[in-house]
Amino acid sequence: MRVWKAFAILSIFLAAGTGYALEPDQILIIANSDALASVRIAQYYCAKRAVPSSNILALPLGVTLNDTISRFDYEKKLAEPIRRKLASPEFAGKIRCLLTTYGVPVRVEGRGVLKGEEEKLQQLKKLVEQEKVQLEYLEQAGSTMLIQQKKNVAGKLVQLQSDIDLIVGKETNASVDSELSMVLFGNYELYRWQTNRLRYKMPYWDYKSLMVCRLDGPGENIAIGLVDKALAAEKKGLRGIAYVDWGYSEKNKNPLFVHYDQSLRDLAFTIRTQTQIPVVEERTSGLFAEGQCRSAILYCGWYSLKKYVDSFDFVDGAIGYHIASWEAVNLRDPNSSQWCPAMLLDGITATLGAVDEPYLQAFPEPKSFFTELFDGYCLVEAFYRTKPYNSWQLILIGDPLYKPFRITAWSSLRKASAK
Repeated sequence: MRVWKAFAILSIFLAAGTGYALEPDQILIIANSDALASVRIAQYYCAKRAVPSSNILALPLGVTLNDTISRFDYEKKLAEPIRRKLASPEFAGKIRCLLTTYGVPVRVEGRGVLKGEEEKLQQLKKLVEQEKVQLEYLEQAGSTMLIQQKKNVAGKLVQLQSDIDLIVGKETNASVDSELSMVLFGNYELYRWQTNRLRYKMPYWDYKSLMVCRLDGPGENIAIGLVDKALAAEKKGLRGIAYVDWGYSEKNKNPLFVHYDQSLRDLAFTIRTQTQIPVVEERTSGLFAEGQCRSAILYCGWYSLKKYVDSFDFVDGAIGYHIASWEAVNLRDPNSSQWCPAMLLDGITATLGAVDEPYLQAFPEPKSFFTELFDGYCLVEAFYRTKPYNSWQLILIGDPLYKPFRITAWSSLRKASAK
C-alpha cells in the first residue's frame, strides 16, 4: 500500500513537471536605459510575446554599446539591481528566465588578484621555480629509473600553476549571460566554471539557477528579426533540410573530439530514422561548400575557427550552432567572420557561441540539445537542460520562448513533418 501511494505521488509530481513550461510572465527583460534601441527591443518583445511591460528592467549601462563590462560594474550596475528586482514582492520566486538585449554588455572581465593572497602567491611562484630546477635536473640525468620522479614533479608543477591561476584571477572572466545564471547564488568561486544545476532536470528542481537568453546581433533590426522569425516559424511550421557536419576528429583523435563527432553522427542518425526531416551530412574533416546548404532549418557542425563559410540559405526559424572557440566575441560587428554574427546576418533565428575559449566540453552535445527541441522544449529550456556549465563563456541568442518544433513526441513529429 505504501509503495502504491509513493508511486501515485511520484506520478502526480512528474505529470505536473511535464507541463511546467516557461511562461511569458516568468521572463525578466534586461535593457540598457541609455540606449533607445535596447529599450525598443525590450518593448517589442513584450508586445509580441505577451510579457508584462513591468517585466522590463532598464538599467543605465552607457550610451556607448560596450561589449565588455568590468567585474566591479557588472556587480554594481547589473547584478545588484537584478537581485533587488527579483527580491521585490512582485517578482520574488516568480522569474525563471532573464532576457538580455542589444545594448547590454556581452562579456564580464575577470576579478583580478584575490585580496590577502599576495604573500601566498609569491610563495607559490618560488615553489614553481624550485620544481622547474628539479625537473631540469631529472631530465638531464636521463635515467629510465627516474621516469616516475619526473612525472611526479611535472604533476606538482601543474597543480602549482593551477593554484597561481586561481589567485591571480586567470579564467575568471565569463559571458554576462552565463554569470547572470548564478546571480542569486551569493558568493561563489570565480575560477573557470560552475556546474549547471538545471542540466537534464526540470527547472523547478533548482530555484536559484536562472535561464538566460539574449536578443542581440549586428544591429537592432537583427535582434528584432529573431522574434519575428521565431513567431512566423511557430505559426507556419518549420519546413526544410537539416545539415550536420561531422568528421573533424579525423584531424584530432583526442577522445573528447571523437565523442563530439559521435554525437553529431548520432544527431544525423536520429533525424533520419525518427523524423521525416531530410538530412544532409558532411562526413569528412572539411566543411559544407559555399552555397551548398539550401533551405536550411537546422545546422550543427565544426570546425573553422573564426572563418565563417557562407554555405547556408537559412529558412525563417532556422536554428543551429557551430562548435568552435571565440565565435561570439564580436557579436555586434557586421563585418566579423566569426560564426555567430555571420550566421545572424545570414538569417539564422537562433544560435549559440562562446565569448572566450570555452573548452570543447562546455558545449551542449549536439544530439542532446536538438533532441530537447524535438521533444517540445523551448529554446532556453533546451539549452539549460543540456549545457554543462554556468559562470562560463557561452551565450544563447534568440527568442527564449521559441519552440522550433511545437511537438511533444517523436511520433507526432513524424506525422507533422510528413504532411
